[in-house]
Parts: sequence; C-alpha cells; structure tokens
Amino acid sequence: MNTSELQNIKQRYSIVGNCDALNHALNVALQVAPTDLSVLIVGESGVGKEIFPRVIHDNSPRRREKYFAINCGSIPEGTIDSELFGHEKGSFTGAVGESEGYFGVANKGTIFLDEVGELPLATQARLLRVLETGEYIRVGGQKVLKTDVRIVAATNVNMRKAISEGRFREDLFYRLNTIPISIPPLRDRGEDIVLLFRLFAMQMAEKYRLPKITLQEDAKRLLLKYKWPGNVRQLKNITEQMSILSKQREIDTETILQFIPQDMESRQLATINSVGAHSYENERELLYKILYELRGNVSDLRREMNGLRKQLDEARTLSDATAIQVRQLDTGRNFPTLQADSELHRSTIQDAVAEEINEPESLNLSDLGRQMVEKALERNGGNRKKAAQELGISDRTLYRRIKQFGLD
Repeated sequence: MNTSELQNIKQRYSIVGNCDALNHALNVALQVAPTDLSVLIVGESGVGKEIFPRVIHDNSPRRREKYFAINCGSIPEGTIDSELFGHEKGSFTGAVGESEGYFGVANKGTIFLDEVGELPLATQARLLRVLETGEYIRVGGQKVLKTDVRIVAATNVNMRKAISEGRFREDLFYRLNTIPISIPPLRDRGEDIVLLFRLFAMQMAEKYRLPKITLQEDAKRLLLKYKWPGNVRQLKNITEQMSILSKQREIDTETILQFIPQDMESRQLATINSVGAHSYENERELLYKILYELRGNVSDLRREMNGLRKQLDEARTLSDATAIQVRQLDTGRNFPTLQADSELHRSTIQDAVAEEINEPESLNLSDLGRQMVEKALERNGGNRKKAAQELGISDRTLYRRIKQFGLD
C-alpha cells in the first residue's frame, strides 16, 4: 500500500503515528480484510488493539453486515456460553425466552472477541467447533445450528505461556492465529509519543475551551524516555490531567514529574494475579486438603466406634454366660430373694461392661471364680475349647484364667 492510501486510513480511524511497526500492522490488516481468515491481534494493554478489527471489517465484503465487539473478560463465566451461542427457553433460571446469541445475530458479519485469553476452557471448545465447521448448539438445546461469522480476536496475554499452563487450548490458538497482527507498545514508537500528546492536548482544549498545553524540549525528552506501562491509554490520561490541573500551559520537566510515576524503568503495572482471580487454585487446593483430612478423621472415628460396639456386645454376652453359670454351680444354695438374684445379675453385667471399656484387651473374670472354671473343665472332660464356649469367653481368655488360678 502506498503512503497516501495509508494516510487516508489513519485519518479515517484517527490513528496517529508513523513508526514502521505500526505501519506494518495496518498493512497486514488491510491485506487480510478481503478474506475470511481468522485474525489474532496481540499487544499490551492500552496500545489500541480495538481499532484494527474495525479496520478489517470496514474493508471486507462483510462491511454492510453486523459487527459486534465483545469483551470476553467482562462476561461472567456462568453466562458467557449463553451470551455467545444463545439459549433455549427454560434452559436455566431466568431463561424466560429464547436467545440467538451473538453468533446467531451476527450471521454473515464479524465478531471481535477482545481479551479472548480469558475465555473458560468449555467455551473455548465451543468456539473451536464454530471456527472449524461453522456449527454450534444453543445452551439447553439439541439442534445443530449453522453460522457464517468472521472472527477477529485480540489478547494481551502471553498465549504460549497460557497454553503451557493449560489455560488455553493449543488447537484453538492455531485456529485464531491464522493471521497474526502485532501492535507495538508505545515505548517503541519514538516520536509518535509527542504526536499523540499534541492530539490529546488539542482535543482537551477544544472540548473544554482551555488554552492548549505544549511541551518544552526537556519535557519531550522525558516523555520519550519514560517506559509507558499503560501505553496510549496512560499517555491520554496524563495529558488530560495536565490540561485540567496544570496552571502552566507550557509544560516543563518539573510539571511532568508531578503526573507520572517516579520509577522511570517501570514496565509493568501492579496487577492482580489472573490465575488466582479466575480459577481459585490456592483456595481449591486448601479445601481439598481439609476435606481429605476430615475424611481420614471420620474413618478413624468410625473404626473406633465399631471396635467399642463390638467390645460392648462381647461384654453383654459374657455377663449373660456368667449369670447362667452361677445359677448352675449354686443350685444347692438358697438365694434370699429373686430380687437379690436379679440385682446380682445386673451388678455382674455392669462390672463386666465397665471392665470391658477400661480394659478392652484383658477381660476381668474374677466374678467367675476358680470354682466355676474348674466345674466347666470337669463337665467338658478338660476340653478347654468347649469349656470356653460354655463360659462364653475366648480360648485365649480361658487360658489366661487357668494360668492365673494355677489349674494346669
């Protein structure tokens, strides 16, 4: 493209600057405009990426069709699929009617997806299908719909890093990146900084009927030296501030230093970590850890309760066997009353349960007595296993009692 045609485009879209990188980006945009190829515009925040999709659309065969600019980072994750692809009536709470979505409404036109790097992974899969086949399904629907939409995307995210971290699909990146356009940061545009300052100063003077501010030579050198982490947007804001607040209309170095950060080497603004802000990885890991530990504690408590329940059941069985054996051994005795027998039985049960809880591994059989153990062995011909079954205790416990009473 010759210089005159390029200047016409700049005037039409209020593009100020003559640096080679900016001119190259405009040339690429104009060359790709007549095609239907997807375009990915990359550049830092504030460099003016939103102008180029408009240039592409206005110089394409679709210029008479609809154009939508969508900021993907400003739409909540829970509703972005509905916004882009539409939804059926009743598909979710609040869906009182059908919606075509941007891809339905913009058929035959162009959609500009700004901050495309912020799209959720599920939405990325849907977008990939549209790019590959032109097909999509509304939220809550089953019918496959067709659309003919030109996609132009933009991002300030390092896409290679996002892919390596699993935050962006590699296949979608290559689909979007058919034609890449890189917008240079303001710090690399040289004298364009001064030209932009003049434009913004003139706009403020005309809008608010103020004397236009100008720059001294030392102030120009300072602007060229500064790194402009906020790019064109930051330069515009500072120019507007000086136009309103500065009493001097001829700006010197001292005045500029009052409006720009003192760290001249700064290239980055203070930002919130985007991973933490959107995926909540740290909080999710902490919750997983807490739930895992809680599950372990619940399992331990369940095992302890089952063990205690088993010990109590054994204690009840032992107390019943004790009462029976006492009656069998002392049939010749006359108990004072039936109530006394009941109280003895109840006391034996309580003692056995208490000893079972306090000494789960060593049952106290002192209430059985030496005589009861001897009788049980005599009735079973010295067979310890049968004697233990009769007494309602384990072989191991009977063996310990035999040792204790010296009945070997």
